[in-house]
Amino acid sequence: MQTTLKLQDKEFVPYISEKEITEKIKLLAEQLKKDYEGKRPLFIAILNGSFMFAAALFKELEIEAEISFIKLASYKGTRSTGHVITAIGLDADVTNRHVIILEDIIDTGKTLYTFLPQLYNQHPASLKVAVLLDKPEPRKFDVPVDYVCFTIPNKFVLGFGLDFDGFGRNTKEIFQLKEE
Repeated sequence: MQTTLKLQDKEFVPYISEKEITEKIKLLAEQLKKDYEGKRPLFIAILNGSFMFAAALFKELEIEAEISFIKLASYKGTRSTGHVITAIGLDADVTNRHVIILEDIIDTGKTLYTFLPQLYNQHPASLKVAVLLDKPEPRKFDVPVDYVCFTIPNKFVLGFGLDFDGFGRNTKEIFQLKEE
């Protein structure tokens, strides 16, 4: 594991190892197999941050499933902007499908709070949320979180798909902003 990571003017320290991430994703895949075997679920990964989580999870899934991607954004730098932008829309029909949203991190809940009603209006058979990192402390919007790999405190993190102004997504582990 890397000891530190410097991006722009910020320094990050190791937080969650690649091994821990892999173990939690395998456990999640086992739970999803129990819950969805024979149901052919549709996974919807929210880009950009969830691409590594989605890929790692899909490699572990032992059920028949499909995946689609949507791009939603609400962050600039280390803070949520409070506005959700849809850059790439959903191209899959979710009507009568068992849908699982894959999200890298949930903090304020604004992104899902904005997106979930759009999905409910398409009448899925079921709709669940799986998240790599749940950060409940800054939660401002009530959103369901059905599957959680890690619950973390209110600290800025990056890596394994999560970024700081577009950088840092390409690490195998998760780092947190070093406290000054």
